[in-house]
Amino acid sequence: MGNEQISRRLSAILAADIVGYSRLMAEDEAGTLSALNRHRREVFDPCVSRHNGRIVKLMGDGALVEFLSVSNAVQCATEIQDTMARLNGAGGIALRIGVNLGDVILQDDDIFGDGVNVASRLEQLAQPGGVCVSSVVQESVGGRLGIAFQDGGQVSVKNIDRALRVYHWHPQDAAPPPNGTVKPEKPRDPAYAIAVLPLDNMSGDPEQEYFSDGISEDIITDLSKVSGLTVIARNSSFAYKGRSIDLRVVGRELGVTHVLEGSVRRAGQRVRITAQLIDTKDGSHVWADRYDRDLTDIFAVQDEVTLEIVKALKLSLSPRERANIADVGTSNIEAHEDYMRMRGFLFFPGMNAEGWRKAVAYGERAIARDPGYADAYGMLALMHLLDYHNHWSGTPSEEAMQKADTLVRRSLALGPDNIWPNNAYAAISRWQGKLDEALPALDRAMAKSADYAMGWFTRGEIEIAQGKLDDAIEHLERAIRLDPSFRHQFMQFLAMAHFLKGSFETAALFLKERVFLVKDTDIGRAWLASALGHLGEVEEARQVWQDMLEINPTFDIRTRLARLTLSDPAHEQLVLQGLEKADLLADS
Repeated sequence: MGNEQISRRLSAILAADIVGYSRLMAEDEAGTLSALNRHRREVFDPCVSRHNGRIVKLMGDGALVEFLSVSNAVQCATEIQDTMARLNGAGGIALRIGVNLGDVILQDDDIFGDGVNVASRLEQLAQPGGVCVSSVVQESVGGRLGIAFQDGGQVSVKNIDRALRVYHWHPQDAAPPPNGTVKPEKPRDPAYAIAVLPLDNMSGDPEQEYFSDGISEDIITDLSKVSGLTVIARNSSFAYKGRSIDLRVVGRELGVTHVLEGSVRRAGQRVRITAQLIDTKDGSHVWADRYDRDLTDIFAVQDEVTLEIVKALKLSLSPRERANIADVGTSNIEAHEDYMRMRGFLFFPGMNAEGWRKAVAYGERAIARDPGYADAYGMLALMHLLDYHNHWSGTPSEEAMQKADTLVRRSLALGPDNIWPNNAYAAISRWQGKLDEALPALDRAMAKSADYAMGWFTRGEIEIAQGKLDDAIEHLERAIRLDPSFRHQFMQFLAMAHFLKGSFETAALFLKERVFLVKDTDIGRAWLASALGHLGEVEEARQVWQDMLEINPTFDIRTRLARLTLSDPAHEQLVLQGLEKADLLADS
């Protein structure tokens, strides 16, 4: 018991139970077990997988499933029940399902806590073949999923010290599409999801770490161009750097079917790369190989690794995808190494003025070595955007923004369809207030890489400013799916989108998670205080506000709201009104 890992997080929990299980077993034990196994194999397990859920445990008559997205949990629950209704008619296996959003405690592979307990009570309240959800789940999904819940009122349940507001859904109550039309389904995630762990640096020289990391990042970028794969972002894959961990655990934590791991050894102009693809379900090897090449062949090796993974998973590549993978942006090895070094600084969480200066020097050297290197210009533009926010160079903000703008325009001229130039242009346009120009740039970037997590985040951030709140929620949830280790940042904006929709209970839940993950957040506490004000939790709001002022005594909510460039003035007022209700606005 001494090495058990205990932590907590905010999760959506699905609890399912078979109706009349004891009776069915008494009547026909063999037939019931056969029907149950078929249900799990053909309906339940595939549906959970499609919606990125993790089956925590299966009991004889039920199951407990964890999701990081409440939308995924609700879609999974209703899809299971709708499918069972169509398959069974009046007989066969029937389920009750409850869905809740709340805190859970993780201990090894199991989950406990209030969030789980409430989900179990909701499952008991569900109709046979139906779904029962908590008020926070109903508020969180709203009308985004096209699912109409019926208000079940306030109920008291065993071992829960507060009344629960519940909502019900049943397939037989769902209104059919008008005129016999079929509602189009949203595209589902591909069957395979992969995480590329940082390749181990076996060179015996810590200075070569940038090189092994850079190759890992290049492979991530190439794989993200394959439409048949979901590829986890670099931030989340690299969270395992230097750790010895069971790859099956990585699969559960990141929601991936496969993991790529390996090593890089560089000696002078020779490079050895080993790589192996692991199935996270059972830890088995799907593919492995070793490459001994000259440094000048490094681009070809990365290309081969990507294509071997595609082949091992029996995926098909379109001609365009094949061309995109082969396009590395430069043939100059030294320029690409400088680009790798610069990119390493961009993703380093402890970036400061010294690191920024080194990164800019590498970027300038990369474009000096290859003046046609579009991605290097794009990343260097982002470096100057960081300077605009952080004042690391000591130059005025306007000058930093002008440098960023000049570089990004050169980047786009060289690579009009490339990921980095368009992503940089979108980010810079967003902070220039050119929101309508930012979104088409993101479209171009994500036409090549639909798994670009920061692209989904930037899109969601822009859509909040534009007041497109349902779109923002969908896209921020997608960012969390692709980069769960960066959810602390995404959570702030996801909460803001729910808040501005008037979903204050949901917003407060997400903001409490944000405060838990980022202990010194001032903006998270400010929005939380406002949400609590709207909910009538005045004393708690005041305590949160006081904690915020201890972190940042000069905090000014109006200045921070102005930075968001919210297009609807009513949205800014909604934040201020929550603070007014808690009598906090005079302190801002």
